Amino acid sequence: MIVLFDMFGVIARDQSPEVMATMSTEPEFWDAYWAHRPAYDRGDVTADEYWALVGHPPLVEKDVASWNRVDYEMVALLHELHNAGRRIALLSNIPEDHARNFERTYAWLDLFELRAFSCRIGHAKPDRAAFEWCRDALGGDDILFVDDRLENVRAAELTGMRGHHFTGIDGLRALLGAVKDV
Repeated sequence: MIVLFDMFGVIARDQSPEVMATMSTEPEFWDAYWAHRPAYDRGDVTADEYWALVGHPPLVEKDVASWNRVDYEMVALLHELHNAGRRIALLSNIPEDHARNFERTYAWLDLFELRAFSCRIGHAKPDRAAFEWCRDALGGDDILFVDDRLENVRAAELTGMRGHHFTGIDGLRALLGAVKDV
């Protein structure tokens, strides 16, 4: 079985409230930030175009910093799986600026046999095409998708993947220990 991981909310932590507060405290800013995020994540717009849509001068460095916290207990699990010869892959909704930062900063990304960054595959979760792209690229149909967002888990299951709604490492470890061939 291949374990396909989401990044944010699973391996990397959710957006830092402290950094978010330095970006803006205005609800209108955050409404625009999230409304235009899918296009930015898919790579449909550049960083400059995205920030123009948000209606704010570019905050690329702060935005990258706001998403840059990692759960090192999860990174240790990735190493365990990789060292045991398990196939692991990554599917993440992430804009190019963020992807480049993660690649420069975190060598553990090399553990994944596939890094499917939405900005590079042109599809973002929960779009069915993102999961189909991964399935086809991995050449396997026995895939466990791990994500903290239930809507993404359900979307993966609709493509024939197994799904695990991640709520913490203990539940994931228990599942991996119970699933044959993991």
